Amino acid sequence: MAKTTSKSLSEKDQRDLLEKLEQRFTKNMQRHKGIEWKKVVDQLKKNSAFLMTLHKMESTGGEPDIVLLTDKKEELFFVDCAAETPVGRRSLCYDRAGLESRKENRPVNSAMDLANEIGIEMLDEDQYRKLQSVGKFDTKTSSWLKTPAEIRKLGGAIFADFRFGRVFVYHNTAQSYYGSRAFRGFVKISHNIK
Repeated sequence: MAKTTSKSLSEKDQRDLLEKLEQRFTKNMQRHKGIEWKKVVDQLKKNSAFLMTLHKMESTGGEPDIVLLTDKKEELFFVDCAAETPVGRRSLCYDRAGLESRKENRPVNSAMDLANEIGIEMLDEDQYRKLQSVGKFDTKTSSWLKTPAEIRKLGGAIFADFRFGRVFVYHNTAQSYYGSRAFRGFVKISHNIK
């Protein structure tokens, strides 16, 4: 991913991004029933950092869209909704410790570090299952998930995919990486929208 040096997008880039997000939002209403685009865009325009984060999600192949990750409609989350795990985030170890523990063939980054650079949080297992309830994702690929501390402490990390009509959660060592595995993340843009 090419790093953006500016802290905000140009007006044209903002318009292009908002147009793309609105088209995706309108096409996939099952992901956010009862939410109006106007309320979403009003929140986005209040903080240019949201737009920059969404731009980075988009530019790494995430295809962000609003998904209701909780039962509270006042909480808006943009979540990576690409059909397969985002292309611009593949072949990454789980975290910095996993990356540094590799003796050879180190990838360029880790999933946790890149999530931090983008400004998103990695989905955990419950959030991943919630995402799968509004569509079918990772039918040919897999995505690293935010790993519980007790698993990570033992050297492991978890990932998931969708096969045979259900979500499967697996484990690997944190230093593992694969060309068909990236990660999905989210950014919460509102605590209270009415």
